Amino acid sequence: MRGYVKSSPAFFRLVKIALALTVCALMAMAAFIPAPLQEQASLGKVPNPVKSAWFLLWIQELVSYDKILIYGVIGIAFIFLFLPWFRFIPVPDRARWYARERLPLSLFTLVIFFIIVLLTIVAMFFRGENWSFVSPF
Repeated sequence: MRGYVKSSPAFFRLVKIALALTVCALMAMAAFIPAPLQEQASLGKVPNPVKSAWFLLWIQELVSYDKILIYGVIGIAFIFLFLPWFRFIPVPDRARWYARERLPLSLFTLVIFFIIVLLTIVAMFFRGENWSFVSPF
């Protein structure tokens, strides 16, 4: 195909260097910045037992509206999991960023991303005890 550039080995060298620098930076930060840990866990004193981990809060917020919405989460997961094997996506005639043929897929991914971020923010800052809706101010 015309318009494609082999990414090996030059591009992968850059990726390896970026990975090594990122790992070194994270290890240095971990050595000097203390983790925001709480005291040892106790069943007698739970900070807010109804909230899950921050990266799962959007799912918990979605399911709090209706339990059937978990199937939407599962469906979206399958869509993104099997995306490389979908044949309805046209193969571009040349390599370029943000190809017009991929616009619907890019918009779908962007909308899903913003929905997940919005649900996480609502669940993290606007939910209080027993999952009641509270003002963060």
